[in-house]
Amino acid sequence: MSSVLQKLISPLAGSSSEPPRNKVTVVGVGQVGMACAISILLRDLADELALVDVMEDRLKGEMMDLQHGSLFLKTSKIVAGKDYSVTADSRLVVVTAGVRQQEGESRLNLVQRNVNVFKSIIPQIVKHSPNCTLIVVSNPVDVLTYVTWKLSGLPKHRVIGSGTNLDSARFRYLMAERLGIHASSFNGWVLGEHGDTSVPVWSGANVAGVNLQKLNPDIGTEEDKEEWKSTHKAVVDSAYEVIKLKGYTNWAIGLSVADLTESIVKNMSRVHPVSTMVKDMYGIDEEVFLSLPCVLNSSGVSSVVNMSLTEEEVSQLRNSADTLWTIQKDLKDI
Repeated sequence: MSSVLQKLISPLAGSSSEPPRNKVTVVGVGQVGMACAISILLRDLADELALVDVMEDRLKGEMMDLQHGSLFLKTSKIVAGKDYSVTADSRLVVVTAGVRQQEGESRLNLVQRNVNVFKSIIPQIVKHSPNCTLIVVSNPVDVLTYVTWKLSGLPKHRVIGSGTNLDSARFRYLMAERLGIHASSFNGWVLGEHGDTSVPVWSGANVAGVNLQKLNPDIGTEEDKEEWKSTHKAVVDSAYEVIKLKGYTNWAIGLSVADLTESIVKNMSRVHPVSTMVKDMYGIDEEVFLSLPCVLNSSGVSSVVNMSLTEEEVSQLRNSADTLWTIQKDLKDI
């Protein structure tokens, strides 16, 4: 007796056994991981999405919830599993997993606990997808990008931290709001650490090529009567404020990661401020990862733009590197 399927479909060729071309894996299905996943799906950037986590019920529930929305998506396959074999043949892997800081816990102790988590994650990713590019989102992102680079054995151009891509987006939004224009029309960069020592590049801030520092030589300094410096302070404080209000940040970082994903999978060669190896740049002597303007395409970080920074900005960048190295140098087992 023929089945409904046999009566309905007359096969002409066997099912395709080709591996996916743009498979994206998200490791960690917490608020940040799922914001990354949905942002990537809604921009049609993957032909297969894989989710991995140690919490099997939550993982299966998130997978099913996304699968049930397949009618509204153009990603043909959504899979999930605790075993990293589900991630095989990934072109891009987004790492959002990690432990949260406990009350009174030092930053170094937090990082060391995350190192121990990453030791079980990164080798498994590389085992199943040796040709992938890694985007690290887990915090503190710059140090954990360094840890990922060490644990993965991948070349530095294929290990990227989400870095100050989000800080720069916040900066552009806040500056544009004050100027009464759209965020895309204000051009400004935040470099260095994704955190308290990030560096606003006031010397390059412009609208339509009009340099704001030429209009106000004191912009971004203590002498500035208009107090534009407060905008960068708001960037640094914004994550703390959102966490205080809703418990976590997720949507903006998810959108930011999808933007990076698009540049890589579509081979766009767009410039983003992301965390990369900066040894021997701007007088930095140590192996640290921090954000500089990077050209992202199918190879990962294909090149770094050499910005014309002021002496003060270079000094701040070095301070950012020193802050990261202070934490990094005492890490064990990487």
